[in-house]
Amino acid sequence: MKDKLEKINDYEWLLPKTARERMNVPAKVFANEAVLKQIEPEAVSQLTNVACMPGVIGPVCGLPDMHWGYGLPMGSVAAFDNEKGVISSGLCGFDINCGINSIRTNLSFSEVNEKLNELVPALFRAVPCGVGSKGRLRLTDSELDSVMLNGLNWAVENGYGTKKDISATEEQGCMPDADPSRISALARKRGLPQLGTLGAGNHFLEIQKIETVEDKKTAKDWRIDNEGGVAIMLHCGSRGLGHQIASDYLKIHEQAVKKYNIWLPDRQLACAPVDSTEGRDYYSAMKCAVNYSFTNRHVMTHWIREVFEKVFKRDWEDMEMETVYAIAHNIVKLEKIKGREMYIHRKGATRSYPDTPVLIAGTMGTESYICKGTEAALEKTFGSSCHGAGRAMSRNAAISRFDGDTISKELLKKGIVSKAPHMQSLAEEAPLAYKDVINVVDTVHEAGISTKVVRLKPMGVIKG
Repeated sequence: MKDKLEKINDYEWLLPKTARERMNVPAKVFANEAVLKQIEPEAVSQLTNVACMPGVIGPVCGLPDMHWGYGLPMGSVAAFDNEKGVISSGLCGFDINCGINSIRTNLSFSEVNEKLNELVPALFRAVPCGVGSKGRLRLTDSELDSVMLNGLNWAVENGYGTKKDISATEEQGCMPDADPSRISALARKRGLPQLGTLGAGNHFLEIQKIETVEDKKTAKDWRIDNEGGVAIMLHCGSRGLGHQIASDYLKIHEQAVKKYNIWLPDRQLACAPVDSTEGRDYYSAMKCAVNYSFTNRHVMTHWIREVFEKVFKRDWEDMEMETVYAIAHNIVKLEKIKGREMYIHRKGATRSYPDTPVLIAGTMGTESYICKGTEAALEKTFGSSCHGAGRAMSRNAAISRFDGDTISKELLKKGIVSKAPHMQSLAEEAPLAYKDVINVVDTVHEAGISTKVVRLKPMGVIKG
């Protein structure tokens, strides 16, 4: 299918409905020439599979960080009619509301750099990370229900974060109408001990230097215009709770496909009609994981602030450690775009609404960006942008090629202090295992779906 892409311009490629039988809508890929070469043909084919689904609204979008995934590529967006469409656990992803918190500070690079060897280990001790990690919190069943129902409201009421954090979070940190009765006992069991944990894989906590201010007016409005200053980026999701909800509903949706006689080109696209019991139940359960994840990141944000207070011997308010923005990646939302309501599935993609922050993570050795959403994104990508650099190599391939200890030493030569539970974590997340984030962000910037505001350079990295 990749050979059937038609060039629109240097950053946009069209896969017309005629590219294969049973496509209901076209697909589009956003990539410059360098990025396009790294996108697997199989990932492009997956876009056409989704374009065959019932009630799909075109185009199905592949963003420049796209790579082959379960059903739909990571780094993709698919929208479905709110009456005749479907909702899919697979198209959302297993780590529901994997996302990013960006935190500003008024600290300078030199202030933080001289404390880096103290700061990074202190953060590593304060924020539990790694596979199966358990948090410092011990929730009761009723507290877990409250987290899933109330999201950041629960966090603030219990001393984690502030009302300003809520206002600076997508969905105000809480999607309404979550229903804990729609999740399994196993999902609850997995979620109880993990609130306030980073997890593993590509999850990270990063201290960053504001290297370049690209859009001075917007940066000033968002109070991140202190070039040479320091910010923090926290990337993680809903942990075992979200993974189990996704796994449970994938099985339920596989049965729903048979029940409702839905034709699919790939069984990994298991779904249910949006107005069915299976569809509604998943949406209510997914919201539980979304709210849990927003809370998870803000509990850790609180602990990050505490560590900075201890290391710098100043109150976090005095250091102006406020949330720039907090945003979701893997999520399904009923949104109104250009007057039409639709269920938008963002998988490894981030919301890009006009004049709101878009947080795009690089790798632990390369730049990250804070961008600005645009009107063009509403027209082209259902108000969406990429979420990161996007893998160019599988985790197994990275582990076989790279040595974690060598990666740690190479990062240190660049002035980047790193910590991880295991050296294998650094190997599988090696910078060269990802696409060039500069090419990726240049694509979304030039395509107009999110524009650069600041470029951030890593100083200290904690990997899960």
